[in-house]
Amino acid sequence: MKIKSLGEFGLIKRLQKKIRLNSSVVIGSGDDCAVLKQDKLNYQLFTCDMICAGVDFKKTDDLKLVGRKALAISISDIAACGGVPQHAVASFGIPKNFRVRQIDLLSQGLFDLANDFKINIVGGDISLAPELVIDLSLLGQVEKRKLCLRRGAKVNDIILVTGDFGGSLLGKHLKFTPRLKEARYLVNHYKINSMIDVSDGLVQDLGHILEHSAVGGIIYEVLVPLNKDARNVKAAMSAGEDFELLFTASREEARKIIKCSKYCFRAIGEIMPQKFGLRITDAAGGLRKTKIGGYRHF
Repeated sequence: MKIKSLGEFGLIKRLQKKIRLNSSVVIGSGDDCAVLKQDKLNYQLFTCDMICAGVDFKKTDDLKLVGRKALAISISDIAACGGVPQHAVASFGIPKNFRVRQIDLLSQGLFDLANDFKINIVGGDISLAPELVIDLSLLGQVEKRKLCLRRGAKVNDIILVTGDFGGSLLGKHLKFTPRLKEARYLVNHYKINSMIDVSDGLVQDLGHILEHSAVGGIIYEVLVPLNKDARNVKAAMSAGEDFELLFTASREEARKIIKCSKYCFRAIGEIMPQKFGLRITDAAGGLRKTKIGGYRHF
């Protein structure tokens, strides 16, 4: 059997069945971060991301931006759990024809963003590889009472987002700023029931929340904020690489969040009973069921 017959998420589930955990692990594989015991007040967060030439960036892309992205996507995972990033290790798979100047640019993008977010780069590894690969692991911390997970969405919750969607592959996917400040503002001022970062498409990542929370949902197309480079709303909901936050909160909390003047948070839908599935309402008021799809590696 070939991997493509399982698909990305089928492969992940196959591997998850073989994992054995001890009591130090609060949440293992399946969320934006693993959650580990730390002390009476805090959890430790642990995430990793790999980006590869030809898949996550073009060989002609600015290497400084590529290095930046390698760290930014992991910061976004920490943000989705409501935490603060702290320490990272970075490993490079480097083609044999690469020049030192190219690695200088790559590492500078990573180091500059680490400085911006006060993250310590504490080690890593280097290996020969057919194409450029950057693999980064990031540790963070979150107060126990502020932890956000994909599970926790409740029927009648409002679905909210940061930023806008679509057209990210035209440049945003290399230049985005992780929504860490927004995430920390949310968990410091409101009760957030569930949260995820949108990396593989709005519909697909909402689908993760629906699956983990055993609920359904509805998205109102006219409320989805579009990037100026978005082709249309349907494409924007399935395209990946937006790295915005998608989260749910009670109606009462959502009213407060929408009125926030410090950051822009928008409501795009609501959580429904599980049997409702996922449906989308278009501008004409038509309601249609939708398959949960977005970017998948296999």
